[in-house]
Amino acid sequence: MPKPHSPSADQRCPCTSGDVFGSCCAPVIATGIAPTAVRLMRSRFTAFAISDAGHLLRTWHSSTRPGHLDLDDDVRWLRLDILGQVQGGPFDVDGIVEFEAFFRQSGERGSMRERSRFVREERVWFYVDAEG
Repeated sequence: MPKPHSPSADQRCPCTSGDVFGSCCAPVIATGIAPTAVRLMRSRFTAFAISDAGHLLRTWHSSTRPGHLDLDDDVRWLRLDILGQVQGGPFDVDGIVEFEAFFRQSGERGSMRERSRFVREERVWFYVDAEG
């Protein structure tokens, strides 16, 4: 598994929020705690972009978390578009985030679209799985 390579705090965040890494995904990756499901989704995209399987596993709900995670070194994650959300706020117990993630693999561009389910337990958001 490749070692994570995080951007510097003043570089644009890989999740393409428009904010810098130090005030966007870095704090969530460091603590595993996000205020909303969307913020957790953004940090998980960033974890894919920087090859941080540890963050992905820490933020994956124990009921669906795999034993290990092998990230594909050939995939370069380029952009995340949040398309919508249902609940997932700071006081909700669950939420859904719909997104499209753009990538490049073997010189070809592609995208994946998903509706991810999240739950909040003891004030901590976790990714559960993808709908449909």
